Amino acid sequence: MSNPPSPTSAPVAITRTRVLALIFLIITWSIASLLPHYTPTIKEHIKTRLSEARQRIPKVKIDWHSPWLNEDPRGQFNASKVALLIEPRPLPHLVPQLLHMISVVPPDWRFVFVGTNLSVASVGRSYATKHQQAVGKLDLLVLPAPWEIDNKEKIHRLLTDIRFYDEFLPGVEWLLKYEYDSILCANSGTSLNEWLDWDWAGSPRTVDDRFSGNGGLSIRRVSAIRRVLKFQERYNDTNPEDEWFGARVWVLPGAKVAAGKKGQLAVEDHYIPNAMGFHLRDGGRGISDEVWKDPGQRKLIFEYCPELSLIMDMKLERERCPGDNMDGTIQQAEAE
Repeated sequence: MSNPPSPTSAPVAITRTRVLALIFLIITWSIASLLPHYTPTIKEHIKTRLSEARQRIPKVKIDWHSPWLNEDPRGQFNASKVALLIEPRPLPHLVPQLLHMISVVPPDWRFVFVGTNLSVASVGRSYATKHQQAVGKLDLLVLPAPWEIDNKEKIHRLLTDIRFYDEFLPGVEWLLKYEYDSILCANSGTSLNEWLDWDWAGSPRTVDDRFSGNGGLSIRRVSAIRRVLKFQERYNDTNPEDEWFGARVWVLPGAKVAAGKKGQLAVEDHYIPNAMGFHLRDGGRGISDEVWKDPGQRKLIFEYCPELSLIMDMKLERERCPGDNMDGTIQQAEAE
């Protein structure tokens, strides 16, 4: 009986799979041994192709300039033209009035609001106001001590003190002064810049007023103001600043000052059609019968300048008293 064959003596079966595996292993070892020698060549080839690709890309130059980076945004406006509003009270219509004036006044003008902590905070909380500050269009100022603006007399003192112009309005030549009860009309066909050759223009008290410079809505040349303040000083508790200046600017050699209807910028006590704006003295409590009593003329005014409703206390037509004839009088009903 023969013994079974020993397992160690059995031949290894050569299959196709084993042959392919051996070939792949040899190729892998060959590539691995050659790769270190060819790596610099491969890298250089890739760099060359990338460089060629970059040269084919068109060159684009972006010249982007932002005034926010290194410049004061106020520099894009004309520093010699300023619209000034001084108001110590936090009145609810100040923001709409201010934004309306910004939209009507020529775009190269800047705006300055001088107020108290309360009025500046009231105006400054509006997003639209903050935007105007950010773009350099508007400055909100609370004047440091000893300056005060809490009543009309102190405002008169402020505007007749040359230090105010030196410290807070340096470089300003044209000043549009308006108040809480005045407004420019968007329908006006005249630009404010057409008034720059006047030294002082506002509104007359009478048709033949030799000085049409009521200060509620007026344009003033600061160089003329400086000429007056160099040789004159206003006494406290005397004439309002506009009347005080009027008596002096009017006699300045070479000054161009509004008189009567000539150079009438705004309507206050005397009506002219298509005026630049309106001033409602004392917030409308001191309005003129010549301007406002006639209902037909009132209708024309409101059609021409509907933004008057921003600054004027008004009632609806249906709120009129019985017998109201629309001219300020009540017609008594006839006895039956």
